[in-house]
Amino acid sequence: MISSMTAFAREEYRGELGVMSWEIRSVNHRYLEAYLRLPEELRVLESNVRERLNTRLGRGKLDVSLKFKPGVDAESGLRINQRMVEQLMNAEQEVSDLLGVESRLRPLDLLRWPGVLEEEEQDFTPVKQQAMVLLETAIDSLIDNRLREGERLAEIVSQRCEAMQAQVIQVRGLMPEVLENIRLRVRERLSEVMEELDESRLEQEMALLAQRLDVDEEMDRLETHLEEVERVLKSDEPVGRRLDFLMQELNREANTLSSKSNDVEVTRAGVEMKVLIEQMREQIQNIE
Repeated sequence: MISSMTAFAREEYRGELGVMSWEIRSVNHRYLEAYLRLPEELRVLESNVRERLNTRLGRGKLDVSLKFKPGVDAESGLRINQRMVEQLMNAEQEVSDLLGVESRLRPLDLLRWPGVLEEEEQDFTPVKQQAMVLLETAIDSLIDNRLREGERLAEIVSQRCEAMQAQVIQVRGLMPEVLENIRLRVRERLSEVMEELDESRLEQEMALLAQRLDVDEEMDRLETHLEEVERVLKSDEPVGRRLDFLMQELNREANTLSSKSNDVEVTRAGVEMKVLIEQMREQIQNIE
């Protein structure tokens, strides 16, 4: 199925570990490029996150952010460095004895001393595991959204292909009359300047002129490229670059058609084709 590069996904976890959420925004880009924003305590996951994104996604510019708020039970606590407290108390007692004064050390004074209170280190292993599980869910959601958007893009491109096919059919129907009108105009102009026309020479010149104005080859190539676009739209592989190349080929044939045109209706059809090609190209820029 066709996949768009433009999509958004958000997945959230709430549990005993706390609250965490992944947000992934994706827009079109020539390659896969990811910008990550992770909490400091989970920054170690960056290489794993990039590896999962590279494995599961082909193209697109990604803005990926992880937010995490620890649960009450998961928050790190404080502990007292008992050894340091004992050392401070002993030192304070020695000073008091030397000065001959009563000890006035209060518990709050001890707590203010650097190193007496230590923050217990939290084990983030369960949090890291949950974050990676949640990331997979977020990537699944992003891929689903990209596929849904890609389906709409494929419909738009297919509709434009059908409209171009109609223009090709119209030009094919117009060409016999266009060539005949040109033939008559040329004959009339020559008859005004020549008393006697050499019919054989005239027919040769008309044949050469018709050859220069003939657009059958351009019509054949246009139809072939349009059929290829329709075939590629049914592919399960990333096709954005292939479709972009086909748009270039279609535009080249439409330009050639316009340059050969010697009729208002054919010129109008050529212009309409180029408009349709540009509309398809705009949509294809978002296809992976």
